[in-house]
Amino acid sequence: MELKIVEMTIPEESNIILGQSHFIKTVEDVYDALVSSAAGIKFGIAFCEASGECLVRFDGNDEELKKVAAENAMKLGCGHSFNIVLKDAYPINVLNQLKSVPEICSIIAATANPLQVVVADTDQGRGIMGVIDGFKPKGLEDEEGVKWRKDFLRMIGYKT
Repeated sequence: MELKIVEMTIPEESNIILGQSHFIKTVEDVYDALVSSAAGIKFGIAFCEASGECLVRFDGNDEELKKVAAENAMKLGCGHSFNIVLKDAYPINVLNQLKSVPEICSIIAATANPLQVVVADTDQGRGIMGVIDGFKPKGLEDEEGVKWRKDFLRMIGYKT
């Protein structure tokens, strides 16, 4: 077994959701969940088939994001993994709907930060061991940081 780091591509002003699923139907059901989750959402989704043809299945409603998701899936190459690249919406807008998609086993990451995926490569295939999401903490928030966080969440409408 060899461990590798795979850098996911996340276009500017976009987010990525990485997860595990179990069936080719994933692409269509995730597509339906996303388009009904947030008005104006743009996305690409790609799923790594783990048997049969072992193809990357992909779709979306934005050509650039479809291409990025498919390229991410090819780089990752982990069976039954999927990635969604979102624009004009945030993971918080779609995660509950995604969690109700029957094929989805788990969500591993949802971020706009740089994302590295730790992958195990064996003779049989590849699997996701974990992720490195963003950067290391630089310290603890102080009172000013608490105020900024609370004000920010209210300014963008996620808290009242």
